[in-house]
Amino acid sequence: MAKKAKPKKNLSKAEEHELARTQWNAYTRARDNGHQDYIAIAKRCDAFYRGEQWDAADLATLDDQGRPALTINTILPTINTVLGEQSTRRMDVNFKPRGNGNQEVADVLTKLYMQIGDNNKLNWIESQVFADGLIQDRGWFDVRIDFDDHIQGEVRITSKDPLDILIDPDAKNYDPRTWNEIFETRWMSLEEIEEIYGQKKADRLRITVEQGSVLGTDSVEYEEIRYGDTYSGVQYNQGNTANPEENRALRSVRVVERQYYRLKECMYYVDSLTGDMRVVPYNWTKKKREAFADQFGLEILTRMMRKVRWTVTADLVVLHDDWSPYDHFTYVPYFPFWRRGRPFGMVRNLISPQEQLNKISSQELHIVNTTANSGWIIETGSLSGMDADDLEEHGAETGLVLEFNRGSNPPAKIPPNQIPTGLDRIAMKAAANIKTISGISDAMLGTDSPEVSGVAIKAKQNRGALMIQVPLDNLTKTRQYLAEKVLNLVQAYYTEERLIQIVNESDPMKASEPMVVNEMTPEGEIINDLTLGEYDVVIGTMPTRDNFEEIQFAEALQLREVGVPIPDDIIVDYSHLGRKGEIAQRIRQMQGTEPPTEEQAKIQQFQAEMAIRQAQLEIAKLEAEVTRTQSEAALNTAKAQDKTQVDPQIKIAELQVKLQSKREELALRQQLSQMTNDMRREQTEIQAASKIAVAAMKIPTGGK
Repeated sequence: MAKKAKPKKNLSKAEEHELARTQWNAYTRARDNGHQDYIAIAKRCDAFYRGEQWDAADLATLDDQGRPALTINTILPTINTVLGEQSTRRMDVNFKPRGNGNQEVADVLTKLYMQIGDNNKLNWIESQVFADGLIQDRGWFDVRIDFDDHIQGEVRITSKDPLDILIDPDAKNYDPRTWNEIFETRWMSLEEIEEIYGQKKADRLRITVEQGSVLGTDSVEYEEIRYGDTYSGVQYNQGNTANPEENRALRSVRVVERQYYRLKECMYYVDSLTGDMRVVPYNWTKKKREAFADQFGLEILTRMMRKVRWTVTADLVVLHDDWSPYDHFTYVPYFPFWRRGRPFGMVRNLISPQEQLNKISSQELHIVNTTANSGWIIETGSLSGMDADDLEEHGAETGLVLEFNRGSNPPAKIPPNQIPTGLDRIAMKAAANIKTISGISDAMLGTDSPEVSGVAIKAKQNRGALMIQVPLDNLTKTRQYLAEKVLNLVQAYYTEERLIQIVNESDPMKASEPMVVNEMTPEGEIINDLTLGEYDVVIGTMPTRDNFEEIQFAEALQLREVGVPIPDDIIVDYSHLGRKGEIAQRIRQMQGTEPPTEEQAKIQQFQAEMAIRQAQLEIAKLEAEVTRTQSEAALNTAKAQDKTQVDPQIKIAELQVKLQSKREELALRQQLSQMTNDMRREQTEIQAASKIAVAAMKIPTGGK
């Protein structure tokens, strides 16, 4: 009899406070070792991308002096060009068997990854993560099992705010599996904490905070209470001026979520022949573990391994502390550039030339403005009908008429300052520096001169693509880690039989097709068993669907021009014609390549049966004629001397040849008819199974 699982031991108040302090110390170490500096530069980079490129103090100074503050945002098109380059190189993931894996399951894993990507809108999430990396130096995927939509759990992929994630200060490698810890922190209200972690935790936290937070101002966030405040819908009493601490209300608490490695005693399945090891799923009972080991001839080994611990705290309250259900961190990073633990993006190095360009352009505009109204020199009392203040206000207006008193010196305009020589060249250098640093040329931006040839533009674009290869290569690395993470979760959690809707590869616009994984046959064999075997991830790139179809259409036409017999319906399928599916079907019908309808199939079957009956009648007729001829031959034996009669044996031989030919024809017709019936029966069974599978998706099932 299996032993009951031991109940989780509750921490004492002293142990809980000690764990919370340890968690806080680890967080502050990561925060003070670069994360605060990162937040400042990341916010500035994001502001520059959005066009907010002037410091508030500089804007105030320029406004006081009456000077303009221009923003010539060249960072925006530069970054958007790289983002567009990424959008044309979508992820293409395939799996190949390694060790005891097989190709059939590898193909199923490839289709399953496509289904997971479609469910999570992975292309859009990847674009967001890629943009976060380019602009704010870091992008983050979060990959875990979600039970909201499926009782057995589904892989859920989301993107995280880079400002909320703190990496291990000692990290030196791009791969997070080599790090010791990772943090996610965010401000949460007590209502949000109660919704996620329960009312008991929220009440304890409320009491702790009311007694006074001991972890510093970064742990609890307050808002001032002022007399007459009604913006929140709460009526406040007049504040206590004697004790300012009482004039504030709790707004939010910092929640620190930490995933870190610790040693743990784990159970493994071991293949005694190959030595391969696989972790036993943590939620399997002893009976299920032993049954699985007996079924596949595996041994169970216990050893100390490096496992992930998951701790969540808010001030001195431990909201969650347990071993992680996953083998590795749930976060997958993207860093455009990574240098010995120091990631950085593209915008960071474009800030200085962008500021230079803005200031020089603003100075040029200021000089032009002062040229139109450089000032006047007048003699005191010389103006008639106006004074110096009026001249100052209207002196730059078009069509101004000045009247001065007779005998006085006429007003003279002050010569304006000339634009300094070389100022325009400095502005051109600033704009060129942005292109040089980013590697984005005019050809890639589409702003090359009209006199440049197409061949030269293409060469420049290829060279520019080579300049941005490093962030794209790191994106491929992130895709590799992401696919490996998804594979790990699939093999650990997709252990039961389940139905999955797979997109039709031949025509993605059609309805999805059902596919069953981990299917148990009546003989006890498992079809499409995802839990066993080892598989490698092969990362490739493919164009977006519109570009892909355009390329396929052009290549199909080129192949037909050189003599390759590309069918007409295939070319129509790759085109952008409206109702192209219907047009391709009519072409197949005219050419006789369209599969028959149900009525046509019945007619063809009837015709085949009639042909078989006709052949059977002809065979019976030939057999009767052979019998009759043999009888006549016996009667005419005595008349063998008659030279005028044809030898009956020759006639019998001819009839037997015809009879054998008809028998072979009959056998062939029967074989073809049987094959046709088998194919129709299989199609009927597949259609019936599909209907049953779709209906089964609507029936809720209970978990074990």
